[in-house]
Amino acid sequence: MLNLYMHPRRFCTRCFTQKYILTSIYRPSAKEIPRSKIRLMSVLNKLASSLNRRDELPNQELAKQIAAKKDKNAVQELVGNLSSKNKDIQNDCIKVLYETGAINPSLISSYYKEFLALLEHKNNRLQWGAMTALSTITPENPKAIFSSISKIVDASDKGSVITKDHAVNILVSLCSLKQYADDAFALLNEQLLQSPVNQLPMYAEKAMGIVNDKNRKRFIQTLSSRLDEIDKESKRKRVEKVIKKAGGK
Repeated sequence: MLNLYMHPRRFCTRCFTQKYILTSIYRPSAKEIPRSKIRLMSVLNKLASSLNRRDELPNQELAKQIAAKKDKNAVQELVGNLSSKNKDIQNDCIKVLYETGAINPSLISSYYKEFLALLEHKNNRLQWGAMTALSTITPENPKAIFSSISKIVDASDKGSVITKDHAVNILVSLCSLKQYADDAFALLNEQLLQSPVNQLPMYAEKAMGIVNDKNRKRFIQTLSSRLDEIDKESKRKRVEKVIKKAGGK
């Protein structure tokens, strides 16, 4: 079947600007293409790298579309391409997946094992992207996340700042659930004790919501023990504010 295709990569020889030029190419009709192939083409072709875009907007828009349509098939295709030989495709897929999870975590929650496996990946973008995805899944599937909390904390200790940030998000989420609160707080407290000074105010502020009568004293002691490490006045004041609020003052 002969189709006319708008080719976006030709340039006008008169004005040297990019033009869409009609070219005739053979493209099989919809009846000739398996439905699974049509799905694959439609999802991957919308990724930023496929559109030759260096910004993340196409990936964010695609995530919104997938979440709105509750498109499980698209999610499956994206997860499958996390192992693509093309690093740009890998990076785009994880971006779309965790952005989708932020909107509708139920769409990606069943793939928590795949995300956990990526915590050891040599591609750092996949590593912290997987931790981001897991943080969106935690409220949806806390049992699965808690069962792998040792691996998550280990990846956090070895990982980048972004990896640590989302591991803390996971721990805070688990602290809000009674059945995991004690164990999760013990791990969160360790993160507060050893976190980079620059991240400490943010972690303290995030944890403020899970402070209760049972953990209040320990929380305040931990933060107070680190005040002397904070040289920057603005960051120190943020931590002091959390301490004051946690103490009910």
